[in-house]
Amino acid sequence: MNEQLRVLVVSHGHPSISLGGGEIASHNLHQGLNALPDVESVYLARVGHPFPRHGASALMNLRPAGDELLFHADDYDHFFLSNRDTEALQRDLVRFVRDARPHVIHFHHVLGVGLEALYAVREAQPWAVILVTLHEYLPICHNHGQMVKRPSGQLCREASPIACHRCFPEIPVSQFLKRERFVRGMMNLADAFVSPSKFLADRYTKWGIEPDRQSVIENGIVTGEAAPVRGLPAHAQRRNRFAYFGQLTPFKGVDVLIDAVSRVPEDIWGDDGCLMIFGGNLEHHPTEFQDRLKKLIEDAGRSVRFYGAYENADMPRLMRSVDWVVVPSTWWENSPLVIQEALHHRRPIICSDIGGMAEKVRDGKDGLHFRAGSAQDLADRFAEIMGDSQTWDRLRASMRRPTSHTSSAREHAELYRRLLRQKHSEAVASRTGELPQAV
Repeated sequence: MNEQLRVLVVSHGHPSISLGGGEIASHNLHQGLNALPDVESVYLARVGHPFPRHGASALMNLRPAGDELLFHADDYDHFFLSNRDTEALQRDLVRFVRDARPHVIHFHHVLGVGLEALYAVREAQPWAVILVTLHEYLPICHNHGQMVKRPSGQLCREASPIACHRCFPEIPVSQFLKRERFVRGMMNLADAFVSPSKFLADRYTKWGIEPDRQSVIENGIVTGEAAPVRGLPAHAQRRNRFAYFGQLTPFKGVDVLIDAVSRVPEDIWGDDGCLMIFGGNLEHHPTEFQDRLKKLIEDAGRSVRFYGAYENADMPRLMRSVDWVVVPSTWWENSPLVIQEALHHRRPIICSDIGGMAEKVRDGKDGLHFRAGSAQDLADRFAEIMGDSQTWDRLRASMRRPTSHTSSAREHAELYRRLLRQKHSEAVASRTGELPQAV
């Protein structure tokens, strides 16, 4: 295409209101696309309670610039990933898409916006290319999209209505079957899917999405100046400051991490070893998890320090005092933002050996793996690191560079154009009765 490529990026939240990895990834894509000379991007982010609706329309301006807008949606069904306010979708979203006339509509999530939004934009712009970026397994798994069994916490390798009913016995098998049919039907309205990791794409292939409709493109980050290496005190040689960045949730493995610190022999950990935890929202999780974490913290003593929640903009400053980044998640993480940040700031990563984490962190090159959920195996990695002062330097020298937001946007733009050519070719063939020519 010779004309300016118009893209609408739809997100389940705006990072200035809801700070999460998916929100940051979608906004970075929007910024990266607008940095390209032949692309124009508009960003539409869902917002809901407690953010007030401005008036009769669900559409709201966020900034005077006009390329970032909000779509208010509060009537959301988490089980069916469904927006019950179809009137707002038909009245406001459809009208907006018809006025904007984007060539590409790229959903970075349907959470809050609802799967019905796919139907609405397809109706509004029949010849546009519609994509969905997959961030976790929410279309497959009702348990927060994490494919972890309840109540055991064991990893789930394949979902089915019967298996899902075992996790949620209060929900009939028939409802899970209905959910699966609805979700599959709605997602089939998309022309293509993007996964930030091959692991995630393979899971969706196994679920039933054709491989030729999927592309693996890493989420990009806005790369500023990298944080300098932490200065070591006189005569000190050990790189022994480990950091955790993220929410304090049962699936993030922070309990495994603190438990591992307590298992490292005192003569190895020493008085100068430290686990620094940057994160919050513990109070929003089950009481038993809070109690377990508090007991582990008490046992760990001075070895663990809490610094509270942080903003993504704080990362360069926080990284100055960190030697290692630990990602101990106990679910199949896809592409944690913290891994990209650690790569950018050249902090070797210790991560669980599953999912997108194991894919993003090359064992022995970008960092080290440990057996997911095993506090003892993680403790062994700590002991190895603290007993060998050369490991940090060796890993830091071989770490790969993260994907920038402009590089990711460029790769997305190439995919958009390829899909548009394919769609145009198919449309011409359908009118002439001929088979489409190869693009």
